[in-house]
Amino acid sequence: MNVDDLFLLGVRLQKIAESAIPAEGIGDHPTSTRTVLIVAADIRDHPGTTVTEVARRTGLVQSQVSNCVSRLRSAEALVTEPDPTDGRRTLLRPSPEPSPRMKTVREAPIAPALAAATDAPEEVLALLERLERLLKRAD
Repeated sequence: MNVDDLFLLGVRLQKIAESAIPAEGIGDHPTSTRTVLIVAADIRDHPGTTVTEVARRTGLVQSQVSNCVSRLRSAEALVTEPDPTDGRRTLLRPSPEPSPRMKTVREAPIAPALAAATDAPEEVLALLERLERLLKRAD
């Protein structure tokens, strides 16, 4: 495996994960689920951040980040507050408690998505769980 193979595997895994996320009841949005997850992960890793900072770190354009923030706010997945040092800026933080939408996504089964992607979903799941454990140790 080379860097290109690793990157493409990551993209494939993202697509499998995205296909497992329930879409019922979320309506139409100008941003993809993948983009919202990228923004949510960045805010989780950098609480107290701004839309501009998220855009810079993720490489997304500011309007995409703003749309994602709007979706995350409506799903009660993040909270906003004025920056005490600069009232023109808004700080973004993950919600202290998982929102109902976050719970739905976290509880969604991945087995159907894996079954659609491979003939050996149980083996793939076991390998993914092992890889997750190995990579967490490297952090």
